Amino acid sequence: MSLTNRSRSLAVFIPGWVGDAVMATPALLALREAHPGWRMVGVGKPAPMAVLEGLDLFDEQVVCAGKGWHKGTLEIARRIRPMRISKAVLLSNSFRTALSAWLGGCGERVGLAMHGRGLLLSRALQPTMDDAGRRAIHPALLEYNRIAEAAGTADPGRRLRLATRPQDEAAAEQVWGLTGLGDRPVVVLNPGAAFGQAKFWPRHYFAELAGRLAGQGFGVLVLCGPAEAQLAQAIASDADHPQVQALAHPRGPDPSLGLSKACVRRSALLVTTDSGPRHFAQAFDVPVVTLFGPTHIGWTETWHPRSTHLQKQLDCGPCQQRVCPQGHHRCMTELTVDEVHLACMDLLGLHGGHSLPMARSAG
Repeated sequence: MSLTNRSRSLAVFIPGWVGDAVMATPALLALREAHPGWRMVGVGKPAPMAVLEGLDLFDEQVVCAGKGWHKGTLEIARRIRPMRISKAVLLSNSFRTALSAWLGGCGERVGLAMHGRGLLLSRALQPTMDDAGRRAIHPALLEYNRIAEAAGTADPGRRLRLATRPQDEAAAEQVWGLTGLGDRPVVVLNPGAAFGQAKFWPRHYFAELAGRLAGQGFGVLVLCGPAEAQLAQAIASDADHPQVQALAHPRGPDPSLGLSKACVRRSALLVTTDSGPRHFAQAFDVPVVTLFGPTHIGWTETWHPRSTHLQKQLDCGPCQQRVCPQGHHRCMTELTVDEVHLACMDLLGLHGGHSLPMARSAG
């Protein structure tokens, strides 16, 4: 198919993790701005696509939950081929993503030359390398921006963006009412981590922190997706305080990414593992304490001015493993409740008898 027969259409392949999708928002918005009048098609998995809802980035979406060659790679190629895509920007680094774009007949294909896919790209950028010639521990945000600039944008900058929909805000308002959080400032705790067990901070640590914050007059909401509902409820139960509540409520709305975004947006502070919702805080200018264990801070640095990163410096890490190879999990268990609570107080400005911050409104 010749370029003259293609439509003025841009397909953007979204990273596969929720947090990465949020870190890609400067690049996505820059791509939208740099292609006025083009049809912009978002291609990705359900969760990353869902977290971008409300930004009105895409004219069309290709959402594929399938895995493997037939239900994933070939299905995407089959769905995008009739669109006659003139340019594909690959913010996902997988080989299968590049193969989908190539089999789908996309004209120009821009992305990082990783995992043996360089020949499938028409513009293959080398990943940022260190002095030893290995891939550098380098912020994903900056790599996404490099790809966008190679596709024709100006410098996208570093400001993460998200939006909530009216139904998300209505669901959050329902949660606030059902849990009795009222008008008090609310600290949101996010104990989950889709990456793996190695990122988890112990349940009883979260419960103790929640109890301390509630004792200071805060409401505490334990965030969760459907898979973490039991964990959130257990933390709230262990805290044993009426001002500590789990997002999963028997009479409340179903947990969702949209609801989680709305809850973080109206919170006074987020305390989280190194997982996707961590980046919701920057997008909504909410202070955040992030508990790092096995992962390098450098991969996901976003320069949020109201953030604190906590990480123990151990000989065995950061190991980047989903399960602790040595079985002791010290990188997370040695992060004490005292240290995390102190970081919370610092971000909230509550040392020396200061009053509690105001609650964030729904508007």
